[in-house]
Amino acid sequence: MTMLSVTEARTKARTRLSSSMASWAAEAIGEVRVEIALKPPTEKQVLSDQAAAADWAGSWRAVRERAGAAAAGAPAELEIDWEERSWVRVGRQRVPVRLRLLTPDAVAVFVGGDAAREWRRLRDRAVSIRQRLGSVSNGIAATHDADAEASADGDSLAAAIRSQSKRILSLSDAAFVTVIDVVDWLCTHPLGPLRPRQLPIRGVDSKWFESHRSLVSALLTGIGHADAVTVLDAEPRLRLRILDSTLIAALDHEVIADRTSVRTAVAHLDDVTAPISQLGRLRIAPRLVFVFENLESVLAMPEWPGAVAVHGSGYAVDGVARLDWIAGARVIYWGDLDSHGFAILNRLRSHTPEVESVLMDEATLLAHQDLWVPEPKPSTGTFAHLTGTEARALERIRAEGGVRLEQERIPWDTALNRLRTAAGTETSGRLGEGTDDDR
Repeated sequence: MTMLSVTEARTKARTRLSSSMASWAAEAIGEVRVEIALKPPTEKQVLSDQAAAADWAGSWRAVRERAGAAAAGAPAELEIDWEERSWVRVGRQRVPVRLRLLTPDAVAVFVGGDAAREWRRLRDRAVSIRQRLGSVSNGIAATHDADAEASADGDSLAAAIRSQSKRILSLSDAAFVTVIDVVDWLCTHPLGPLRPRQLPIRGVDSKWFESHRSLVSALLTGIGHADAVTVLDAEPRLRLRILDSTLIAALDHEVIADRTSVRTAVAHLDDVTAPISQLGRLRIAPRLVFVFENLESVLAMPEWPGAVAVHGSGYAVDGVARLDWIAGARVIYWGDLDSHGFAILNRLRSHTPEVESVLMDEATLLAHQDLWVPEPKPSTGTFAHLTGTEARALERIRAEGGVRLEQERIPWDTALNRLRTAAGTETSGRLGEGTDDDR
């Protein structure tokens, strides 16, 4: 039979509750209309199993009776539509045809279990947020009712609650109270730019703030106090090796010309990790910049005239383009032979169009087939900044079922020889101006 059981209807209602509770709580929705068709049986189905049909109708009668008892004279929030059927062999029968749930609470009560508890927690916390923070929204006392306060898309506080609903739900009761206290305090004690460690709130340290930052920031924005605190993040860092000592000598001359002890230290400084903005200001002028995805490849590089090697560190490769001195250099990129390696190359080339790749071709891939491994989560994107050679390698990777040749698996002598060949051959033209074969 196709009759929808109470359990199946609860599953449908649970799905609707899960997908809608963030909006219902954020916007203080008091009325909804969740309708579920109950798929009553035909006469033929009833005749095939009259006991099952009777039990099914009885189960929905029991749902209605429990809802009526719980309402205790209040307007019903759960309704079941019944219709009369006139059947030749079964006679006149009333069957349930549709379940209607008219409030979020009614949906939650019908669903029951953890989903209902989550709804009540989110509902109550959304109320607390509006009551506690609505009065400090833009510094204006709240004089309007809750429905107007959370009326749809234009309400930025509702938008904050909606976007952060999972985070709000996940907090313990004590942590939730602390978050609201912190947001309230920041509204009345605006701070300038600070490091997380400098926040002058008892019990709120840098670890706490990093864990709760997105929620605090969203709520501050939602009540019009986004500028209450500007937290200064640690700037992303890059690691590079200066492969030519003459570049270090130039750096020594520019940075410190009158302090012998420090000058000596700088003269031996060829492996540097620092914020990108600081590295970008180094007074070096390399002719060649190697960008490698794998740190061990950077560390293995030998001395190289006029060259530096930069650890691109996966998708953090964006930072390479922010190095001021890279503009006058040839840039050679070597990453893993997999979809993400090409995605990273594409990303770097979107900032620095003349980047050349090495060891990222189909011949290299096929020459090391015994070293392939499956790529766990391949990138499915399309990459507009690949050359023809690179695009063909990516096509082969995908045609082989999403394989991966990690750069550290290529023998170092093989890799170094290819790097020397690439670095020793001047590019005959800019990308897009090569041979027809490379297009």
